[in-house]
Amino acid sequence: MSTETTATPAPAAVVVLAAGQGTRMKSNLPKVLHAVGGRSLLGHAMVAGRELAPAHLAVVVRHGRDLVAAEALRVDPAAVVADQDDVPGTGRAAQAGLEALDAIVGGAGLSGSVVVTASDVPLLDGATLSQLVAAHHADGNAVTILTTVVADATGYGRIVRAQGEGDVLAIVEHKDATQSQREIREINSSIFVFDADVLRRGLASLTLDNAQGEMYLTDVVAFARSEGRPVRAVIADDPLTVEGTNDRLALSVLGAELNRRTLERWMLDGVTVVDPGSTWVDVDVELAPDVTLLPGTQLHGATRVERGATIGPDTTLTDMEVGEGATVTRTHASLSVIGAGATVGPFSYLRPGTVLGAGGKIGAYVEVKNSQIGDGSKVPHLSYVGDATIGEGSNLGAGTIVANYDGVAKHRTVVGSQVRVGSDNVLVAPVTIGDGAYTAAGSTVTRDVPAGALGVGRAQQRNVEGWVARRRSGSASAAAADAATGGEPHNAPTKSDADASPSEGSAL
Repeated sequence: MSTETTATPAPAAVVVLAAGQGTRMKSNLPKVLHAVGGRSLLGHAMVAGRELAPAHLAVVVRHGRDLVAAEALRVDPAAVVADQDDVPGTGRAAQAGLEALDAIVGGAGLSGSVVVTASDVPLLDGATLSQLVAAHHADGNAVTILTTVVADATGYGRIVRAQGEGDVLAIVEHKDATQSQREIREINSSIFVFDADVLRRGLASLTLDNAQGEMYLTDVVAFARSEGRPVRAVIADDPLTVEGTNDRLALSVLGAELNRRTLERWMLDGVTVVDPGSTWVDVDVELAPDVTLLPGTQLHGATRVERGATIGPDTTLTDMEVGEGATVTRTHASLSVIGAGATVGPFSYLRPGTVLGAGGKIGAYVEVKNSQIGDGSKVPHLSYVGDATIGEGSNLGAGTIVANYDGVAKHRTVVGSQVRVGSDNVLVAPVTIGDGAYTAAGSTVTRDVPAGALGVGRAQQRNVEGWVARRRSGSASAAAADAATGGEPHNAPTKSDADASPSEGSAL
């Protein structure tokens, strides 16, 4: 391979083949939509392809057409979706993609290099594809093939070379291979770079005359050779980089390897991962240096964690923003923001729309939904906060419930700054508690509390003396009360007191 360092031209197009059924997945979901590392298999292929900065990117679909097309456009709204017809084979799929791109370009059609890649190779990255494209241009190839060497090549297309490490003569599918060809351990990865004109004419020459009755894309190699055009290969040193996913077992193996590589990259960038074996981080997660991930941590989606934050143990965050120096312990949270220096957990549940300000606290057994909690404010214990706005420096006592739903609609509660909400309060929305106000413990707050006021929303307590002796005679409670009072009630009971039922007495 040439070692020249001149800039490599961007390919004219990347064509992702995603038309296969994937029957071995045994799933109603198309194979290419199964995910590893928080991204669909198709998404991995498209992201790697886009790293080449091609002029066009096409995705060829057939089985599960609408679902696959929708995912392709979600990943890349500029992608061209091409439909494969009933003619089977990777050759026909590539032809459908090229025809769709030719129609867009117009005139004589696409020119330049065309990368054709599989949609089920999640560890393939843009750097590997860039090396392949660079070799293609540097050597002036008509076709350049990404290959690898494996211990057991059963089921794979074999790379037949001229002599030793010479030019590629052909790719022979396993079912069509001779016994001597089956002993070859260099295999086709189904990832190619073609000259667009060679690809177009080679596809037009394909037939169904083979063991599987399909149009083989690999036969374009023989076509290029028949014209005397150079066909060469680039060997991927790590076979897993080009390993395909055919069933759930392979999906699991490649998913674990992808996670291992992801964690390794972050650790080398200054992130502490205490137990990589129990830590899972999606490929789109962003971590700053000096972040610490404790055992049992899962970070999904577009989560971003800033410098010095500690996550875990046993914490799952999805599409979250975690500020510098924050601590999140044994928490499940999604689509929320945790401010710098804030603490969350243990056993907290942050639902979408939660925003916790800098230095704030969401404590043990607290659920928060669609609420903004200001800097330095705290919801420390056993509470539910829904559809609320809380100012700065406020404290919600243990057992506070923000009752946001009247059975028909959700309503909003506003708690000002430097407010003290007493323990075991129910704030019945819509209600506003002004700055600096207090509410008494055990209150049900149904009306606004002005700034600086004390809101009390509870019934007056009344004690029914002698009730236990009369209604629970002989019980352990009665014996304890008798010992404490010397057998004498503090006040003589009234007739209504004496007749009170247990339920009435407990409500007084």
